[in-house]
Amino acid sequence: MGDRDAIAHMALGGQSASQVFLSTGSDHRVVKKEGPEGSGEDRPRDNVVSCTVDGQAANGGVPGVEPDTGRRRLRCCVQITAAQVQKVLWGIAMVMCVCTSWAGSTQLAKLTFKTFDAPFTLTWFATTWNCLFFPLYYLGHLCKSPERQTPKQRFRECCRFFGEEGLTIKVFFTKVAPFGLLWILTNYLYLQALRKINTTDVSALFCCNKAFVFLLSWIVLRDRFMGVRIVAAIFAIAGIVMMTYADGFHSHSVMGITFIVASASMSALYKVLFKMVLGSAKFGEAALFLTIVGAANFVLMSFVPLILYLTGVEYFGSPGDIPWFCLCGVAGLNFAFNILVNFGIAVTYPTSISLGIVLSVPVNAMVDLYTCEIHFNAVRLIAVFIICLGFLMLLLPEDWDQCFIQLHAKIRSKREEPAEMETGPGSSLNWSRRARTSMSTFTH
Repeated sequence: MGDRDAIAHMALGGQSASQVFLSTGSDHRVVKKEGPEGSGEDRPRDNVVSCTVDGQAANGGVPGVEPDTGRRRLRCCVQITAAQVQKVLWGIAMVMCVCTSWAGSTQLAKLTFKTFDAPFTLTWFATTWNCLFFPLYYLGHLCKSPERQTPKQRFRECCRFFGEEGLTIKVFFTKVAPFGLLWILTNYLYLQALRKINTTDVSALFCCNKAFVFLLSWIVLRDRFMGVRIVAAIFAIAGIVMMTYADGFHSHSVMGITFIVASASMSALYKVLFKMVLGSAKFGEAALFLTIVGAANFVLMSFVPLILYLTGVEYFGSPGDIPWFCLCGVAGLNFAFNILVNFGIAVTYPTSISLGIVLSVPVNAMVDLYTCEIHFNAVRLIAVFIICLGFLMLLLPEDWDQCFIQLHAKIRSKREEPAEMETGPGSSLNWSRRARTSMSTFTH
């Protein structure tokens, strides 16, 4: 639980993960080879060719000699493969869970507005659930950590994330409150967009936040310039324009698209500012930060739903008329999504989490198509496709071009190996002659 990582959803979800590289050094043991007269000749093990049949080793004709280095390397390869397979399986499960929670919360929020048209109250209610982050983290700390600390000790240790003085009033209003405000604005604008346009357009357009993160990081944080990410950002902007054109620039759809683009912008601003002001956070520090955001929302923002109710901007009737099941469902799915995004990197790759987010777009499209709430014309399909394509392009690593060149060279070398193996006696003779000629040339 002590690995450093950036906060993900609505915290630099983009997603860095601590990487562990396992390297095995060459074992240069010396094997004693018996000559015909019993004289010993030392040879490095790397030059010894041994074959095992039914568990016996053919090392100098002596059975029962085990190749320790080979077994060690085989065991290491098996362990690496098992760890990779386990991480891939976790990744598949993470993709499904992230996609289900994100698409589920979006669809349920859309359904909730049919009987409970109060987006800010729903935002306030769902954000309050963030108070559960640190208690759940502390339960995990008690179960996993060998050195158990009291809640007060763990709280003080995690508070070091805010500086040497810990969490003070000044730190709260300068380093916590602005991010809490951005969090509320992001979710509120997202819900406002759901009231205006369908869930497919909302989920697709929100994927543009990754392009906005890249642009802001390039401008503010001076991150490395990458041409492929500029192309992805252009795709995102083009998708926004085409999505607006798909409905004929009607005021209702334009307002919805404006809300969701503003929501994606607030999310990107949150992530970039978090990295610039606070940097990266451990799991406990991230849980404490989100808990403070939830508690501050509950204490400081409780008067806003009351004012909106008294002024008639948001009306939700008596407590008995409120669809508590839908509200708790939206808040619970959103809370589960934030848990998966922020702490899922402990068991799988960050790319798996991002794939779960982008796969929620076709899931929402299928639900909208089934409920007959959307008309898929060619412009909308192209817009959704290029936005998702831009999102996937932003997942490419910084050295993707070098990786592609190495992969191409590796595939090409494997294709040339069978051609060299399929040689006849004459060709083998010519090969030996060529080898002899090259060696003689080298010696001169």
